[in-house]
Amino acid sequence: MKPSQLPMIAVAVLLAGMIFMVFDMSQPVKSSHGSAAPGTVGAAIAQSTSAKPVMVEFYADWCGPCKIVGPKVEEFAKEVAARARVIRVNVDEDPRLGQQHGVRGIPAFIVFKNGKETARDVGAISKERMRELLAE
Repeated sequence: MKPSQLPMIAVAVLLAGMIFMVFDMSQPVKSSHGSAAPGTVGAAIAQSTSAKPVMVEFYADWCGPCKIVGPKVEEFAKEVAARARVIRVNVDEDPRLGQQHGVRGIPAFIVFKNGKETARDVGAISKERMRELLAE
């Protein structure tokens, strides 16, 4: 294999997808990484309310901007745990989940209230922008 083929192989692996990992940062869970069971994202979205919205961050471990914003997302999740739920979804583990929500770039942030999308942004956004998304 030539080094020039590596990006093509990485894309093929990304598109193949096997299972997805969901990181729910707003609730204590057994795993040290906050791993939640498959289906948690759909259930969380369905249970979202105006009083307690759900913010989903779609990211990948190899993504530079995702690495930058990741610690901010974790801090933000702790700050808003009483009034919002923050879930991190690794799109490498299940690209279908990102596709279902029209994610075309990462990191992508989508807010749901009453089961409906109310706000969206893409990129390494600030915690202030995360607050604004929840308020929309």
